[in-house]
Amino acid sequence: MAQYTTRLVGAPNTLEHRVFLEQNGSVISPFHDIPLFADQNNGILNMVVEIPRWTNAKMEISKEELFNPIKQDVKKGRLRYVRNCFPHHGYIWNYGAFPQTWEDPQQMHPETKAKGDNDPLDVCEIGEQVGYVGQVKQVKVLGIMALLDEGETDWKVIVIDVRDPLASRMNDIEDVERQLPGLIRATNEWFRIYKIPDGKPENNFAFSGEAKNKKYATEIIHECHEAWRRLVSGESPAKTASYELSIRNLTVPNSPGYTRKDDPVYQNLPADSRKPPAPIDPSISKWFYIASAQPDDSTPFTRSRI
Repeated sequence: MAQYTTRLVGAPNTLEHRVFLEQNGSVISPFHDIPLFADQNNGILNMVVEIPRWTNAKMEISKEELFNPIKQDVKKGRLRYVRNCFPHHGYIWNYGAFPQTWEDPQQMHPETKAKGDNDPLDVCEIGEQVGYVGQVKQVKVLGIMALLDEGETDWKVIVIDVRDPLASRMNDIEDVERQLPGLIRATNEWFRIYKIPDGKPENNFAFSGEAKNKKYATEIIHECHEAWRRLVSGESPAKTASYELSIRNLTVPNSPGYTRKDDPVYQNLPADSRKPPAPIDPSISKWFYIASAQPDDSTPFTRSRI
């Protein structure tokens, strides 16, 4: 397996913070340069951890920036954090993305009746080890859920680290309930309610919230891998421009974004300048109790506690 390391720029919890991925000391793109398949014959895939379990900072691969570092999402000039919705604390899995995948926002899925969300395919890794930002894990696919987020299909692939003690006993979605009872229900609940403390309505799911099996998940992964291939190869140049996506890469020679290491653009990538984390607003630690409203009022409500 290839060895990947991280190049940290600035202090976590600041607008300037970036996590670049490196291979053998050279910056690579986690969007384009890490292979999707770690061992295709055995169904082992690479995933990039963006958000470690139990943390709140909404970290994500920057699709727009050169070589796609991981950064914290920003809304209205402020860093985004997810709230703690009882009984959960932050994210309840290692959350991240599959490299070399893309949910095409011009492609309507025939069953969800919604287009892609313009992101790499999201992944929830349910193993026991807490990851770190920029970690590349080798995982096996177990199933998939289809969140409908603001009119877009936002797939959530359920996987487990191949090194996890339970990995040998998990081969499909029904094994998750057998080995970790309640986790799929909790995953559904987490995605359904996590935006409510910010004044947004519940999220909805396709398939009535059902988690589809490994076969279905694998088909979606291959579809998104093919969409990425069309994107990075320049077969759909209008999409790259209209969605402001950076396809700069070191490993796809037929791509318009292929870049040599002696290119000034590559030479000017920032050096490691890691700093201690900046303090986080104490309000991020608030506890929100989400409950259904009374029968005559369909509006959910929240109670918050420090």
